[in-house]
Amino acid sequence: MTNHRKAVRNVPPGPRGAVPVILQAGFIAGTLDITDNLIFNHYRGITPTMVFQYIASGLIGMKAFRGGVASTILGVALHYTIAFLWTILFYLASRTFAILIRRPVIFGLLYGAAVYLFMNLIVVPLSRVPHVHSAITLANRINGVLAVLLFIGLTIALLVSRNSPAR
Repeated sequence: MTNHRKAVRNVPPGPRGAVPVILQAGFIAGTLDITDNLIFNHYRGITPTMVFQYIASGLIGMKAFRGGVASTILGVALHYTIAFLWTILFYLASRTFAILIRRPVIFGLLYGAAVYLFMNLIVVPLSRVPHVHSAITLANRINGVLAVLLFIGLTIALLVSRNSPAR
């Protein structure tokens, strides 16, 4: 009986269904990303409410900054929705291109770069976010790039890979 228990403990965890993997990876990636954002902006005098209202402004424009708790909650919901959408996209791509989960570090970082470019070159310019170019500094840019590379791309790839049957 002891040998059976020992053998069971040494077996790596089996593959899980898509939904738990996506929920776990999306939640962790979204939480790491927003935590970085909140800490970085804290040192710039920007409150969490302002961060989430800024995110909400992508959908509802300047009225997000007058929306109080409702627009703050909308910002949180939008942030996590975006994180889950990026997770779903990577998960689905990994079902077709197994190399994504065989080499999660390389492809996670590449995925993070693609996410960063897509969000900053397409999504943000098409959104209703107020465009303040003076607020963009080298430190903002470096932090933004690293956060998406590490906390979105790499995190999603590693967690999807870890819970994948094709690993």
